[in-house]
Amino acid sequence: MRRNANRSTTRRVRAALSAAVAACAVTVALPAPASAGTTAEAGAAGARGAGVERISVAADGTQADDNSGGASITHDGRRIVFSSSAKNLTPDATTGGERVFLRDQRTRQNERMGNLAPLQPPVISGDGAYLGYAHQWMDNVRIRQYQVSTGRTASLDCSAYTCDQPSLSADGRYTAHVIRSIRQPSFGQRIEVQDWNNGSRNETVAVLDHTQPSRPSISGDGRHVAYQDGRTKDVLVWDRSDGTTSDPIEGPSKEATVVQLSDDGRKVVYLSGSDTYVHDMSSGTAQLVPNVRGVAIDPTGRHLLYAPHDTNGPSLILRDLQAGTDETVSNQPASAGTDAVSAEGRDVVFQSTADDIVPGDTNGKSDVFVRSFY
Repeated sequence: MRRNANRSTTRRVRAALSAAVAACAVTVALPAPASAGTTAEAGAAGARGAGVERISVAADGTQADDNSGGASITHDGRRIVFSSSAKNLTPDATTGGERVFLRDQRTRQNERMGNLAPLQPPVISGDGAYLGYAHQWMDNVRIRQYQVSTGRTASLDCSAYTCDQPSLSADGRYTAHVIRSIRQPSFGQRIEVQDWNNGSRNETVAVLDHTQPSRPSISGDGRHVAYQDGRTKDVLVWDRSDGTTSDPIEGPSKEATVVQLSDDGRKVVYLSGSDTYVHDMSSGTAQLVPNVRGVAIDPTGRHLLYAPHDTNGPSLILRDLQAGTDETVSNQPASAGTDAVSAEGRDVVFQSTADDIVPGDTNGKSDVFVRSFY
């Protein structure tokens, strides 16, 4: 996940990424902002008040002409990154195919982040300074990282291998990812963390002798990485400070799948059977949320976004884990991914094909929405 960093750290990260760009990547200039316009359905949440808003629209409110989804939001809820095949979200229309877009909720502008097709949902750092996504590069897969303020880019050093499943620290300094070899199946996979402030140095988190998804999730300061061993069905947490790895946090009698690590590295959300657990690394105890599928946890570790297995009610619900109270995110069919909740559970981004979430939704496409609670 992600945690807010101080300004001096952010400056060091930006300097490191700029140096990496000069050495190994092409500089990409971000398109000029579109002229300001009024979004027709922004009335519910346009001033960051409670309500729901469709954000996969052009600056003047024009509906997207194709599908959008895979959204991730910053801690303060200002920036949202998502993927879309629409050609009318920015003035620099592409010739088609899925691309990554950055939405600024303060200015109501979209920016297209490069011209590469994402293979997985894009991710954004908690402070909104960096974003990244996996894309095809010749025979391999690479992770491209963008500096939002300048549009400069750099690719992770995957050498002759393929790398994907990126997870960014709060200030973008650390990127957890998975590296594999498509030519040597026996290679299995390595989970690594790249440090942009240390010459793009990679540090190994774990080596697995299979290629089943490991789903790494990094803490805000880059110290902890939660991941799963898809073969043994275990969830583990690595600690950079001493290079140690925890025992399976679900214990010896369960099979588990990791969802997300909270920003401070203390809370780990995992699935086991039909239930969701929020494990506290400090106490070693887990809070059970029965008969639901956990989707994401907010940066503070207090709010859990989940999808009930019962399809007769809401599709997405946000739970305050301390108070035990629930807020409905969407009554209509909808889905979301990790990094979908801003700090304190203020905003939730999700995608849906429903046409009755906001007025005027007539494009017949999957759209990205944000639900704000206050």
